[in-house]
Amino acid sequence: MNESTNKSSQPNFIPPLTLRIGRYLPRLIILGLAVHLILPQLTSLENSLKIIQSMAIWAVGLATMTQMLSYMGSGYQLHSIVAIVNQRISILFGIVITLAASSIGLVAGGALGNSAATYRWVRKKGVSSEGAGLAGTLPYILNNITMVFVTFVGLVYLLIIRQLTTSQTILFILIVLLLLIFISVIIWGIRHRLQLTSLVIRIAGRWARINKRPYKATDTEDTMRRFFKAWDALSDGGWKRPLLGACMNVGFDILTLYFLFIAAGHQVGPGVLLAGYGMPMLLGKMAFLIPGGVGVVEGTMAAMYTGLGIPNPVVVVVILIYRLFSFWLPSLLGFPAAAYLQRS
Repeated sequence: MNESTNKSSQPNFIPPLTLRIGRYLPRLIILGLAVHLILPQLTSLENSLKIIQSMAIWAVGLATMTQMLSYMGSGYQLHSIVAIVNQRISILFGIVITLAASSIGLVAGGALGNSAATYRWVRKKGVSSEGAGLAGTLPYILNNITMVFVTFVGLVYLLIIRQLTTSQTILFILIVLLLLIFISVIIWGIRHRLQLTSLVIRIAGRWARINKRPYKATDTEDTMRRFFKAWDALSDGGWKRPLLGACMNVGFDILTLYFLFIAAGHQVGPGVLLAGYGMPMLLGKMAFLIPGGVGVVEGTMAAMYTGLGIPNPVVVVVILIYRLFSFWLPSLLGFPAAAYLQRS
């Protein structure tokens, strides 16, 4: 396939990278500074500094290692997805794509920008359009399935120990209902693919008109086509290794938080750990207007853990360092990774 054909098959989704970064990076910095200014108000700065000074270095080292393993899980996931169509990319290249695509998603279209960036860079590696489409679609599906499961386990734990407030109970019921509705729509849509595609096109078109943005139905059709191919790959048994990658990604991310609690001198049980982790992370993914769920994740996580009896100074220190490891540093590394992939 010649160069012009390859270019025509790649979605035109990213304006000049420097323009996007220049437009949105200041917003991210402001949001990050807001988090660092607001959260410490939950407790005295003096107590937080004492905890930082007394943190166990070996536990911080383990937290760093588990976060690296979390991204290795993402790289393995892309590696195993491409293997479904009997092609190959290395785990290391998968990690680079994950970092770069996540940063692009922050400044250009969220999950759709992330998916499109992954598609483009996997395609440039020589993978077929089918394999690149799976790589751009399956991680989002499998990672969210894993996150919903973790959230469900955490909420069930809170329900058992009767620590759910009225608002949290209502939110729990709404999440379960939305999940059941989503599953029902997917089951119906798999059996009626044309009808589901038409429904999504109508919804996307109306949303674009509300936001006064241009809209092409062909983009939605391509997205739905890739979704159905991803579903077919899952139903044929290709889900096991990619799901393992998603579990590695989420599981090691949870361990990062766990080791930071140990480093701060406050060990937490599995139930408390999952209860304070799942819902904030899921809400952060649902906050489409806020890149990376900045502020939503930190604020919700702080409220959950303090409500479960963890001291405020510990919560503030652990959450800020955890988000530094899991969000800010990977995001900053992702921009030069994106520039490298654009040039290569």
